[in-house]
Amino acid sequence: MRYNRFLLCSLLLLSASIAAEKKAIRPKEFVSAAGPSLPYTPGILIDGTLYAAGQTGRDLKTNKIPEDFETEVKTCLDNIGIVLKEAGMSFNDAVAVQVYLTDMDLFPRMNAVYSTYFKDPRPARTTVGVAKLVGGARIEITVTAHK
Repeated sequence: MRYNRFLLCSLLLLSASIAAEKKAIRPKEFVSAAGPSLPYTPGILIDGTLYAAGQTGRDLKTNKIPEDFETEVKTCLDNIGIVLKEAGMSFNDAVAVQVYLTDMDLFPRMNAVYSTYFKDPRPARTTVGVAKLVGGARIEITVTAHK
């Protein structure tokens, strides 16, 4: 009896560790934009949850940030969409979003574009004003999604 319980516990632990393997999500669009390797992983998928790295509005082909803010927001969200798609997900699977803005006066303009990507029920969201973002970006967004 004692051996059977030990065996059952061992099998449960083994199956839990197999289910909890993390998978790197590396869309080809990101690799070609940054060269052979990025200093981060665009997304990590574990147990049906995707943790997408923060994305800016950097154009993946030119590596430039658009001058127009709405275009920057759209490009930022399109970049996140690429990561979601590579993980087999969509914006409908998003459960939490963090938005970082260098100018909180841009919030209404960001929100106007944002609301076209996330439909009801929209994910929980935090928006934070920051002093500076990489590469002159005015916005960075990170997403957690679950399928």
